[in-house]
Amino acid sequence: MTRRLAAALAIMGALLLGGCGNDYGTDQNGHKVAAERLDKQWLVLNYWAEWCGPCRTEIPELNVLAEQLKGKKIGVFGVNFDNVQGEELKSASEKLGIKFTVLAQDPADLFELPRSEALPVTYIIDNKGKVREQLMGEQTAAGVMAKLEALQAVN
Repeated sequence: MTRRLAAALAIMGALLLGGCGNDYGTDQNGHKVAAERLDKQWLVLNYWAEWCGPCRTEIPELNVLAEQLKGKKIGVFGVNFDNVQGEELKSASEKLGIKFTVLAQDPADLFELPRSEALPVTYIIDNKGKVREQLMGEQTAAGVMAKLEALQAVN
């Protein structure tokens, strides 16, 4: 009886802990994206495609933004609009010169993001997982930084 109870408690504990801190799949290099990289921090989530001209212009600005935000509780992440995976995602990311993390799995459902039919589109998500802003069109590092600061000031 004691062994059964211990086994049942062990299974219940594993099930409870298994739901905590779900990871976000892999990045463009096939590395696991741990939950702590996205959870409980502000996110700048950019959707891009290799065929999108404005995306190509915007990527260097987002690289600058990602560098400026290092060490802060704000992360810059990309998602390929066409849902390319594996080597194709890595190749597309390299061609565009993306230096920030690109999520192989689209987190749109997780954050309840509206599907955009236009690119580029960037979402600012607060540290509670709530979408605070949808920015359509090409963005600059300074513009996104100003928007982040304004949103955080009223948070």
